[in-house]
Amino acid sequence: MTGLEARGLTSVVDDVVHLKDIRLVFPKGQITTVIGRTLAGKTSLLRGIAGLLERLDGELALDGHDLSARPAWRRNVAMVYQQFINYPHLNVEDNVAFPLRRHRMPADEIRRRVDEALDRVGLLQYRQRKPSELSGGQQQRVALARALSRDVDILLLDEPLVNLDYKLREQLREEFRGLLKSRRDTVVIYTTTDPEEAMLISDQLVVMHEGQVLQAGRPEEIFEQPASATVAGIISDPPMSFLDATLKGDHLDLAGGVRLPAPPHVAVLAPGTYRLGIRAGDLSLGGATVAGVVNFREVTGSETALYLDTACGELTLQTEGVQALSPGARVSVGVPAERLYVFAADSGALMAAPAFIQR
Repeated sequence: MTGLEARGLTSVVDDVVHLKDIRLVFPKGQITTVIGRTLAGKTSLLRGIAGLLERLDGELALDGHDLSARPAWRRNVAMVYQQFINYPHLNVEDNVAFPLRRHRMPADEIRRRVDEALDRVGLLQYRQRKPSELSGGQQQRVALARALSRDVDILLLDEPLVNLDYKLREQLREEFRGLLKSRRDTVVIYTTTDPEEAMLISDQLVVMHEGQVLQAGRPEEIFEQPASATVAGIISDPPMSFLDATLKGDHLDLAGGVRLPAPPHVAVLAPGTYRLGIRAGDLSLGGATVAGVVNFREVTGSETALYLDTACGELTLQTEGVQALSPGARVSVGVPAERLYVFAADSGALMAAPAFIQR
């Protein structure tokens, strides 16, 4: 196997579990994105791979060779953190060149690599400036350029775009996939809390929660077939809405006297209580299923997300355009039963997915 394999990585510090039995394969030449909420264990996983965790059980193998016993300085790893780390007394060019000079690389090769890395992150014209003369976003790009300039076995990126302004983040997000995919001999692991970013960048997607891997696979497979309600919530933005319901024959009974027909993918389940999930984009404004009251409105460019109180529970609806609906406004909402996910009421495990995405 070419790539990195984690075998049972576990980290417990002062009875707090940071990682629990992580078993994953990170192929070379692919981008593995780890997504999860804050404190999911994403940074702990990267630090463990880099050799920076004080306590870590389990094994790491790179191309079949044991990596676990190597100290951090012998692992040939580059890491970009959420908070940019630069040398304040060096200019941009020297910050990027620093690790290359430490490896006694020829001057012309250093110049070529620095120029290429700075060009990729849009900082060529700032090469003589000190970090203190740059914006926060520009300083993060210096740290990114320093990592990209090196030939490393493993490239770790811990939410590298989180401190950039919105416009630059969108621009770099579009460029990142091609930029990182060009590193065919490198294991690339990228962390984020942003579902859109994860779907756009990933070849392999790993969903983490409370130090554990909940699901791993191709991004579209996880999006279409989330293993649990927790996974569905993590990879949905705006968040998936969840409603309690009872399946009785050919219909679903929800709170507030709301009744929905049971579509074929739901009707095959045994009668009982379930948890329904529906994505914000699948709800329709002006539908006839349930009445709601606007709690909060969030406008994101060309779309509006509405957070609603309804008789059957809280719903998040996303619609195109800017909707001029203030808190307290009354609306009607359409809930298409054929687009409902069904999860077990107790464990949250996926029981049935919408028929329109089944392969």
